[in-house]
Amino acid sequence: MSLRNKVTLIGRTGKEVETVNFENGSLAKVSLATSEHYTNAKGEKVEETQWHNLVAFGKTAEIMQKYVEKGKEIAIEGKIIYRNYDDKDGQKRYITEIKVDELVMVGGK
Repeated sequence: MSLRNKVTLIGRTGKEVETVNFENGSLAKVSLATSEHYTNAKGEKVEETQWHNLVAFGKTAEIMQKYVEKGKEIAIEGKIIYRNYDDKDGQKRYITEIKVDELVMVGGK
């Protein structure tokens, strides 16, 4: 595995897994929240949350669909994917996603 584009995240899913089935396999999508806690310069405790769009294909997508539910804590390893498309109004839209290669269930809700 290449270390040039590798992401490891642990967080909680923000919604139910969306699945699309194709003739040659399936695609699963879900959002993942990762949170960081720190104390700012004023001494206040701050929680900062980042949201990540996860996509999985094949067997990983099937596992995600079967076992991952909203609020589930998971650990993933994958890579960043950037893609774009033209929307119905002809505007170019850009999407950043994490393609999940490995998935581990960490805890309950």
